Amino acid sequence: MINKIIIVTGDPNSINSEILCKSWRKINNQIKKNIYVISNYELFKKQMKRIKCSIKIQKVKKINELSNSKNLKLIDINLNFSNPFKVPVKAASLFVNKSLNFAHSLALKNNNIAGIINCAIDKKLLKRSKIGVTEYLASKCKIRDNSEVMLIRNKKLSVSPVTTHIDLKDVSKKLNAKTIINKIRTIDHWFRKKINKKPKIGILGLNPHNAELRKNSVEVKIIMPTIKKLKKLGFRAEGPLVADTVFINKYKNYDVIVGMYHDQVITPFKSIFKFDAINVTLGLKYLRVSPDHGTAINLIGKNKADSKSLVECINFINKFGK
Repeated sequence: MINKIIIVTGDPNSINSEILCKSWRKINNQIKKNIYVISNYELFKKQMKRIKCSIKIQKVKKINELSNSKNLKLIDINLNFSNPFKVPVKAASLFVNKSLNFAHSLALKNNNIAGIINCAIDKKLLKRSKIGVTEYLASKCKIRDNSEVMLIRNKKLSVSPVTTHIDLKDVSKKLNAKTIINKIRTIDHWFRKKINKKPKIGILGLNPHNAELRKNSVEVKIIMPTIKKLKKLGFRAEGPLVADTVFINKYKNYDVIVGMYHDQVITPFKSIFKFDAINVTLGLKYLRVSPDHGTAINLIGKNKADSKSLVECINFINKFGK
C-alpha cells in the first residue's frame, strides 16, 4: 500500500516545529501512523520542549518501522547543534541539504511512499543560490526539459508560474513555447489522473496592458502562438489574459491560472486566499508538497503560527500521493 508520508522539518530557524506540533493534534491516528519525520532528534526535542509540546517522539531507523500510532516517528539526521534555538547559517544549510537529499533518496527507493512534505526553508540555505526547493528537487530528479511545475493550490483555484525563482530582468529570456507547453502538459496530466478532470487553464500575458498586442511583444511573438499550439494539441487553454484584472473575478472561470513569473500569480492568490494554500511540485519522480508560507522568524516561540497550510499538505498527500 502506498501510504507513507515523509515530512522534512526544514529550516531549524523557523516556526516549523511549532506548526508540526499543532498539526499533529489535528490529524487522525490513521494518518499519524504513516508519517515519518526527518529531523535532528536532539534539536527537534528541545524545540518542542520550548513550546511546551507534549507529543511523544520516537526515534526510528527505517521507513517501515512500526510504532504506537500516537507517537511521532523521527528519523535522525545526526548532527551536533550547540544552540538549537539559533543555528548558524553553515550548520543550518548542512542540515537542510542532508534532510532533503535523504528524503529524496527514500522516495526513490521505497515504492510505498506517497510523497514528501518539506516545511519552510530559507532559500539561501540550499547548495545552489537563487533556487527554491522546486528547482532543487527537479535537479536531483534530473529533469532537463523544464516540465516540473510549481502549483499553488486550494480547493477553489490553482496558480502556476512558468518561471519561478529568477530575477524579473531575466523572465522574458526564459520564456519559450517548449517550456510553456511542457508545463501545461504536466498540469493537465496531473488533473486528469488525480482529479479526473481536464482542467480549464487561463494563461496570462507578460507585459502591462498586454491586450494591446504590441508588435514584437512577448505576447505576439511567443505567448499567443504557443496558446494556439496548445489548443491544437487538445488542451483547454485560453489567453493571453490581462494580469491586472483577471484576479478581480474572472479567475473563477478557470481551474488553473498560469502566469509568466512568480509574483504575477502568487501575490494575488495569497491576497485572496491568505493561508488557505499549499505549494505542490508536479512532474518529479514523486509528489512533493510544502506549506505556502515562509520561515516566519518573527513568530518563533510566540505560539502564534498558523498550522492550516501544513495540515492541508498532510491531507493532500494522504489523498493524492503517488
